[in-house]
Parts: sequence; structure tokens; C-alpha cells
Amino acid sequence: MNAPRPTPNAVPHAKRTAVDRFALLGRKGCTIWLTGIPAAGKTTIALALEDALLTAGTSCIVLDGDTLRHGLNAGLDFSDAGRAEAVRRAGEAALLIAESGSAAIVSMVSPLAADRMRVRNRHADASLAFHEVFVDAPVPVAEARDPKGHYARARSGDLPSFTGVSAPYEPPTAPALHLRTDHANVRQCVDAIRAIMTK
Repeated sequence: MNAPRPTPNAVPHAKRTAVDRFALLGRKGCTIWLTGIPAAGKTTIALALEDALLTAGTSCIVLDGDTLRHGLNAGLDFSDAGRAEAVRRAGEAALLIAESGSAAIVSMVSPLAADRMRVRNRHADASLAFHEVFVDAPVPVAEARDPKGHYARARSGDLPSFTGVSAPYEPPTAPALHLRTDHANVRQCVDAIRAIMTK
């Protein structure tokens, strides 16, 4: 799915560049993009990371896929086109947050590699750091957690197009970080993400 074209006759304005902001604030913004199948641990890690960064004085905010579907992504379905648009919108929001000098922590299944690559490229074009983190858990482990009951519903046919059961997931081939949540605990995952943010 191609990104929408810019609105005709709308001219973007910016008094300060991202580089200006980073120099004035003394810090750089970035995006941490947590991708993985449902119940792999993305949101748990994202919220723990947010808490750790805020406690350390780093401005950040979590953009969670489920939460965004109650606002920014409300009305989008779970077709390939709907998922692609949800990822694009989340990516644009993350871009703005990163440009402000904060860390955008995106927790989103974002199952297709091409959709994630478009977000990465948007960050590259803006010279902003984009850290793709693969939150990895085998399907049986994720299904055993099943905090929302989605896997059970998908297995019964009540929830069509569910990633990991009836819809594909394309894992990152070269993520900045690969977290195996069937082996590592939340604290270890957070520490590993914070380490790559300093590189």
C-alpha cells in the first residue's frame, strides 16, 4: 500500500529543525519499534521501558497498537490495507515525537516487513534514529499467555485474520535487537533496549 500523497496547497512550516531542538534540549529523539506476534510481550516491555526512561529523566511516550485503535487508528480494519495504514499512522506519530527530542516507544504487531521498512525509511529521510526490536516468543508460548483470549477465539474461528494463527507474521531479518521473551525477563529486555539507545 502506497502512502497517501501530501495534501495539495498545504505547505509545511517549521521554525526549528530537529537538529536545532536536539542541540537546545541536549538530547536526541528516537523511535523504538517493538514488533512481534500477539502476546509476545511487546506492551509489557514498552510500559516498563517507559517507566525506566521517565524515572531517568528521558522524555518518552508509548504508542500501543491496541490503544491507537481507540483513537488515531479507529475505524481501520485488519485487512492488509488496514494494517498497513495503521502502521503508517503510528510511524508518522512516532516521527513527530522523535523530532521533538523525545523517545517514541511503539508497541505494535506490524506483521509485514514492507510496512515497517516504510516507517524506517521515513525516519532515515529525517535523519532520526529508528531501532527495530523483534520481541520474539514461539506461538505456543504466546498462546499459553493469551491475556486477551484472542488465540482461543482465533482457533475457534471467531477471530479471523489473527496474526500467528490465520494471518502471517514476517519477522525482521536484521533487527537492532532480538529479544527472546521465553528466556529473558522484562528487566533484562528493558536494559538491552536502553543499551542500544546509547549507540
